[in-house]
Amino acid sequence: MSILHSNIIGDKGKDLLILHGFLGMGDNWKTHAKQWVSLGYRVHLIDQRNHGRSFWSKDFNYLILAQDVVAYCKHHQLEKVLILGHSMGGKTVMHLACRFPEYVHAFVVADIAPKTYSPHHQQILNGLSHLDFNQINTRSDADQALASYVKDAGTRMFLLKNLHWVSQGKLGLRLNIDVLKSVNDKIGEGLLPEDNSLHQCLFIKGEKSDYILENDTPIIKHHFPKAEQVTVPNAGHWLHAENPIFFFDTVTAWLQKR
Repeated sequence: MSILHSNIIGDKGKDLLILHGFLGMGDNWKTHAKQWVSLGYRVHLIDQRNHGRSFWSKDFNYLILAQDVVAYCKHHQLEKVLILGHSMGGKTVMHLACRFPEYVHAFVVADIAPKTYSPHHQQILNGLSHLDFNQINTRSDADQALASYVKDAGTRMFLLKNLHWVSQGKLGLRLNIDVLKSVNDKIGEGLLPEDNSLHQCLFIKGEKSDYILENDTPIIKHHFPKAEQVTVPNAGHWLHAENPIFFFDTVTAWLQKR
């Protein structure tokens, strides 16, 4: 079985696994990771399948993504890990905790609930799939082409972190866009009613985000009775980037009690 790519920072301490969101990669979390390493954690910045430097596959759903993390833990001889997931990564973490509880000590979910979301990435995926790398030779070219589909400059900057040189003079994306477009409806899938976990867990949301609403508390508690909830002020869905100090301090204080 293929093993997920990761950047492991630190050589000792409690293992903290981090799972990025849809269209992201582990390196999105490098700044926070270095801070956690300075506090004694060993941090694994993991690229999920079809993202970053990990393998590509047409098979893609949350059970499979959770199984990928199990295989990763077995490969690196990890047990009872701390794990944090943002958005899609948070859904993977929830499935891992429910289906493979023996691998999880405690977990943090950043700005996603266990409910079902309607597909809402189609415009972004269309834009990425229409990037013509026979014509695009620079990051500026790619940004200009993507701007026709994605108006927000910050979102484009995040997406274009996936740009890399496939070969000399040839750009490409570290994303399996064809597969990700085909599974866009699966990204929003919620947990099954019977899925539950008794792990200690933290659900942390952005004040300006609509991914976790006040009326989502019952469904969170249904699946995760021990869940704690915190709101990051002045932050949207990218809460770890928009209010990084509050996010880091809050998550760290919670982790250090585990």
